[in-house]
Amino acid sequence: MSDTAHDDGKGKLTGRHVALIFVGFFGTIFAVNGFMAWMAVGTFPGLEARNGFAESQTFEARRDAQEALGWDVAATLDDGVLAIAFTDESGAPVDVAKMEAVVGKATSVSHDVTPEFTHRGGTFHTPLDLGPGNWNIRLTAHAPDGTLFARRVVLRVN
Repeated sequence: MSDTAHDDGKGKLTGRHVALIFVGFFGTIFAVNGFMAWMAVGTFPGLEARNGFAESQTFEARRDAQEALGWDVAATLDDGVLAIAFTDESGAPVDVAKMEAVVGKATSVSHDVTPEFTHRGGTFHTPLDLGPGNWNIRLTAHAPDGTLFARRVVLRVN
């Protein structure tokens, strides 16, 4: 009698095993997707505008006014001091009447801060302790004539 003639059932793939593998595989996928969806909804900051339709009606006029300013903005973090500089097309500092900014992580609003800035030498400064990672600076500034300048600046901290 050969060894193949004797079958004790060990190591045999049955319908029950296939069903358990199938349920385990797809159960893991559903569990991970559910967790990721729950985390995404839990960290979403919400709407950026109260009424998107109303905002869209004036978007082009606001964009054109902002682009007419010819401003550029750059942010740096050196020795715990965040500096935001506004320049014109030639690289010269511009006159900013007022500036406010919210600094936060790109993935969550739980770290958002609204620091108080001082203005000196054409640059806005504030002491700020930021950990490593990608930070978003959502700023609004006003030209002396009242024109709104809004920008999101990404700051990479190592």
